[in-house]
Parts: sequence; structure tokens; C-alpha cells
Amino acid sequence: MLEDFSFGKILLILLVLVIFFGPKKIPDIAQSIGKGIREFKKAMRDVSDEIQKPASEEPKTPSAPKAVDASASQNSGASSQSKTELK
Repeated sequence: MLEDFSFGKILLILLVLVIFFGPKKIPDIAQSIGKGIREFKKAMRDVSDEIQKPASEEPKTPSAPKAVDASASQNSGASSQSKTELK
């Protein structure tokens, strides 16, 4: 497909762009196209990073029963220590 573009065709396209948009607008157009492409690539990279992130790395919020279980296990450890001290 790109083999069909010769130097003359590219020059003709550039000439039409200059006539249609003017020499002052072409850098602004190119800059906005470049920004759009960069933002699109960044968004695609962010999405692919989210997809590839394993589920185990996702932060888990501690729930109330887990906190109660932790305090219960601490209390049971203390009572077992006191039982061994009595013996």
C-alpha cells in the first residue's frame, strides 16, 4: 500500500494541505494529532496493565469478622499460656 506513494504524490498532498489549511495552521494540526495519539497509547497501556495485573495483587479491604477473628485468636493464645503456667 505504501509502495504506491511516490515523491510526486507526497509533494502534491503537502501542497494541497498548505493551500487548504494555510502554512500557519499545519503545525497546530500536527501537534494536536500527536497529542491525541500519545493519549490514546497511554490509555491503551493503562488498560492492558489493568488486564494483566493478577487478582492476587489487588488490595483487599479487611472486613469486620476478620478483625474479630484476630482478636479472638490473641485471646485464645493468652488463655493457653495461662493454662500451661498453671501446670
